[in-house]
Amino acid sequence: MQDFELFTTCPPALHTQPGDWRRRLQEVARSSEAAGCSGILVVTDNAQPDPWLLSQVILEATRGLSPLVAVQPAYLHPYSVAKMVSTLASLHGRRVHLNMVAGGFKNDLAALNDTTPHDERYSRLLEYAAIVLGLLRSPQALSFEGRYYKVANLKLAPPLPASLLPGVFVSGSSAAGMQAARQLQATAVEYPKPPAEYAAAEAGDGTRRGMRIGIIARATDEEAWRAAHQRYPEDRAGQLAHELAMKVSDSAWHRQLSALARDPGPLSHEPSRHPYWLVPFQNYKAVCPFLVGSYARVAEEVARYARAGYRSFILDVPPEEEELRHVGKVFERAAARRLAA
Repeated sequence: MQDFELFTTCPPALHTQPGDWRRRLQEVARSSEAAGCSGILVVTDNAQPDPWLLSQVILEATRGLSPLVAVQPAYLHPYSVAKMVSTLASLHGRRVHLNMVAGGFKNDLAALNDTTPHDERYSRLLEYAAIVLGLLRSPQALSFEGRYYKVANLKLAPPLPASLLPGVFVSGSSAAGMQAARQLQATAVEYPKPPAEYAAAEAGDGTRRGMRIGIIARATDEEAWRAAHQRYPEDRAGQLAHELAMKVSDSAWHRQLSALARDPGPLSHEPSRHPYWLVPFQNYKAVCPFLVGSYARVAEEVARYARAGYRSFILDVPPEEEELRHVGKVFERAAARRLAA
């Protein structure tokens, strides 16, 4: 799997007792590391615990797994983010990645009195990231003046070793997000369309690309689809929750996937035709598309994405350690296909 950068996603803090959820978070982190993943996404919104405190738990539970921390400008000053990164590096000698989040649910933003329009939030994010990365990359005092932020002779202590500089990720599902990712030389994270819609020529623009994707794979297509339908049965309550979420989100990726789910065109849920599956997203059980099928079939779809320039894959929350072993077989085969090509 060395040809790919794999992340899992930490479990949401829903319907669990605090102590139980801490143990679940530790289990997912350890099993992700054991499966060969390099990191784990730690999400943020008004309904979730603080991602930096969760990252501390992850770092304590593992030896080399890197938290990919979602950073929302409405929650923390950029100096606080840089301070968190450098402090965790000082405590653990470990790298932390940054997932720069421009938006979120409109209700969350309204509750914080943040009425900034969608595309303008990416302009703000560029200034925010410039301060965070400027502090992390240089021991010199930083002065910056923009439309949204201003700092003067600001210095970070403890300084961050150059070897522990964070990888930076930005949502690339909208034009504004993709432009921000390019300006920051960050990995643009997308919610992918079916693999057949990507041409290999798309890999040539120099943008580092990643995606959020779920994978359910088994030795045969039939086994995989049986596992998929067992894990994600049709759920009317979930569909209503999805419709409500659509009303309170202005995220480009949410609109794009919802439109594809409403009008799938040639897509079919039949395993003999298309591995690309949106039912978990439609039923509000996942926030990304899934690939379902045999190891060989899903590996071919992953290899298609790789040929289009995608190297970083942020996987859905793993239900158990065994599922990560199935995913590992997919990426081993996809890497072999790339070497053979």
